[in-house]
Amino acid sequence: MSYSVKFNLNHEQDTQQFAQLLSQHVHSGIIYLIGDLGAGKTTFTRYFLQNLGHQGAVKSPTYTLVEPYIIQGKEIFHFDLYRLDDPYELELMGIRDYLETPGALFLFEWPSKGGDEIPKPDIVIDIQKSEDELTRSVTLSTESESLIQVLQEQLNGA
Repeated sequence: MSYSVKFNLNHEQDTQQFAQLLSQHVHSGIIYLIGDLGAGKTTFTRYFLQNLGHQGAVKSPTYTLVEPYIIQGKEIFHFDLYRLDDPYELELMGIRDYLETPGALFLFEWPSKGGDEIPKPDIVIDIQKSEDELTRSVTLSTESESLIQVLQEQLNGA
């Protein structure tokens, strides 16, 4: 990842605004969501999917490993690899079939558990809790200089 932007999320509304902004610019590819339990990875994903047009609940696929969505004809796959014991389990569950979906968007929580079974990311979102656990520090990294410029303008201007 060549470019990054750092910012804070002080309220859940900030997470919602960040998800809305990113959903306007990212429609396919691989997103890694990194952070401890309770950092806000699934909360971000919920707002992101809702901003893309999803109606209804967004739950963490902690036990099923993947939750597929079709939103306005677009396929999106939300993976939560937290309970994965061995990356090879992804091969057994047929991850290649998911990854071969043309133009799809993939969100991976706990990507470090996926090993070489998951592709390299286009975007990494690292969400860290503050000591008081009220605010979140976010670092978004990507190869897209234009995306970083847009995010810096929007997030720092807000």
